[in-house]
Amino acid sequence: MAQARDRDDVSDRIAGSTAAEISESVRDLVDRGELAPGDHLPSVRALAARLGVNRNTVLAAYRSLVTARIAITGGRTGTTVLGPAQNPDEGFTAGTVLRDIGSGNPDAAHLPGLAAAFAGVEPAHVLYGESVIDPALAEWATEWIAADHPRPFRLSITAGAVDAVERLLAQSLVQGDRVGLEDPCFLSSIHTARLAGYAPVAIPVDREGMTVEGLRTALESGARAIVCTPRAHNPTGVGITAARAMALREVLAEHPHVLIVEDDHFSLLSTTPYSSIIAPTHHRWALVRSVSKFLGPDMRLAVTASDPVTANRLALRLSPGTMWVSHVMQRLAAGMLRDTATQNLIADSGAHYAARNRAFVALLAERGVHAQGDDGLNVWVDVQGDTAEAARRLALRGWLARSGAEFALDPDGSTGDSHLRLTVHDLDDADTQRLVDDLATAIAGVRATGEGA
Repeated sequence: MAQARDRDDVSDRIAGSTAAEISESVRDLVDRGELAPGDHLPSVRALAARLGVNRNTVLAAYRSLVTARIAITGGRTGTTVLGPAQNPDEGFTAGTVLRDIGSGNPDAAHLPGLAAAFAGVEPAHVLYGESVIDPALAEWATEWIAADHPRPFRLSITAGAVDAVERLLAQSLVQGDRVGLEDPCFLSSIHTARLAGYAPVAIPVDREGMTVEGLRTALESGARAIVCTPRAHNPTGVGITAARAMALREVLAEHPHVLIVEDDHFSLLSTTPYSSIIAPTHHRWALVRSVSKFLGPDMRLAVTASDPVTANRLALRLSPGTMWVSHVMQRLAAGMLRDTATQNLIADSGAHYAARNRAFVALLAERGVHAQGDDGLNVWVDVQGDTAEAARRLALRGWLARSGAEFALDPDGSTGDSHLRLTVHDLDDADTQRLVDDLATAIAGVRATGEGA
């Protein structure tokens, strides 16, 4: 990469008297190529003095650039123009020769076969203007969700949980609105907020789930929506306990019109009880349950239960003319979910993931390494040091790990800096033991390096 230009070299090209004007000026310079990736922007103090505006005006402009992923703020390095590098995402890493243990994927061997399911589907043509929800899937999903939420709700079908969360936020928020997200956070939620121009508010997660004080702070800061994972939190694997859910509902009672979105992505596979933060009296809410973890990621389908107002707004974004989820896929999912053999496979798969993750955590504990894998597809490993160095040392032994820092909501924060998120449930016993040995060796090296610094 070319040598980054000094911030004084670009200061005289930035104009504006409001935060919006300053932000647009920087964006124009980036679009024209006059500001390149790696270029430093002027300090807040220097640019405010040159433009004759309050420092808070420049600070607001820089924050909007960071939110839009046009720039990044890095402490002593100041604010820097971002390059075209893609945001980290779930899934296998293309082009690597290493054993990928950071994918976050379910085990293909524990997904139901599709051939028999397809044979049982009787597709029929669905025309414009007809119902966007297949009756068989609606009946099954209504019974499923009513068992946990007996209050009245309306059902919607979207192309997966990420699609549902994005549409739910879009029908409630505008650019610049604050949204409370867990920290560390599911990668897709981070991307959704940043691409839409929302202002994420970090809510810390501990061993009982989203923290009460973190939620209270987010609400007091003006968050208009909260997205949470009631169980199998990605990346940590924790679930919200019944006691914590009750405490969170008490905080939310003072904000009944804030939209609560629960992404219960692991649902049928989970070994953790479902404890909802949605109180029966809360006005704006949605529960999203995807089928991708137990029927397969290519089954792009999620069911969403919500209050009538939210459902009506969501329906406007699921036009029966263009945006519905294929009825063939809906009928395929309904047939599989009603099949006894598939139900048994899902239950066995959930037990398999839990057992493999628990065994891995126990083996690490024997080597003095702390990790957690309460629920879900992954294990959250504390390396007690630099995750980049830990990942580098693992790569030298043939493993591709995912840094916990990728899940940090604030790119300049420390959340996840001492953790790796590993997907290990599909390793056989020999590879599991080899990874445990290599991971313990790598962590010992990281600690020794840190102590010698």
